[in-house]
Amino acid sequence: MVSTLNALDPLTISGRQFSSRLFTGTGKYSDLATMQASIERSGCEMVTVAVRRVQAVAAGHAGLMDAIDWSRIWMLPNTAGCSDADEAVRVARLGRELAKLAGQEDNNFVKLEVIPDSRHLLPDPIGTLEAAERLVNEGFAVLPYINADPLLAKRLEEAGCATVMPLGSPIGSGQGLNNAANIRLIVENASVPVVVDAGIGVPSEAAQALELGADAVLVNSAIALAGSPAAMAEAMGQAVKAGRLAYSAGRLPRREEASASSPTIGLVS
Repeated sequence: MVSTLNALDPLTISGRQFSSRLFTGTGKYSDLATMQASIERSGCEMVTVAVRRVQAVAAGHAGLMDAIDWSRIWMLPNTAGCSDADEAVRVARLGRELAKLAGQEDNNFVKLEVIPDSRHLLPDPIGTLEAAERLVNEGFAVLPYINADPLLAKRLEEAGCATVMPLGSPIGSGQGLNNAANIRLIVENASVPVVVDAGIGVPSEAAQALELGADAVLVNSAIALAGSPAAMAEAMGQAVKAGRLAYSAGRLPRREEASASSPTIGLVS
């Protein structure tokens, strides 16, 4: 039977539908105009905003709130820069207020990051689970950023998280899907959307994540630091559509031996 899925079937997270399966970030751009053009050409409908950096008016974040049309783009406040659960919970609450200031009164989304390791930027599984449980109890739709750990992913789902967000490889590394095998296991066992976050460097890796069965990808550095960010954003958007369509089509089985593509019977002798 032919699958009825296609590249444009909507993704639902905590009751909200998104046509695009590419989420992007707002950091690391050279200027706001470049960020605006990249968001537009990517076709994305959700972007992350680092709450602490906006509050501190950190470099690249001045004017950010006014640079995005929040009537079209859903804000995903994130707890970047938080090193423990207590800090992450506090920043998540501030993020919810930030979304309200942008006119999104019903926005309870938070991208949960608990990262005590400033060198490798790897998330703390214990602190993430603790913060996630507390935020779910407070009514947040929690999208936790985690190592590609299938057991942790399941625990977070059982705690009520809206998604799980395993990393492909370390943040900003551009190493691609080093954790593909574990991501596949997470996808196979998940009942919530799986969003691959961090490490994607080129569009083919974004497509690969969707081909593995991931529901979406979040890409920031690969777009913002590209030679032409807007062009890369468009390429990422197209790659995600291709990956989703390929996954829904169903790949041919892998074989140990070659299999001729032309028939071997009825040949003219």
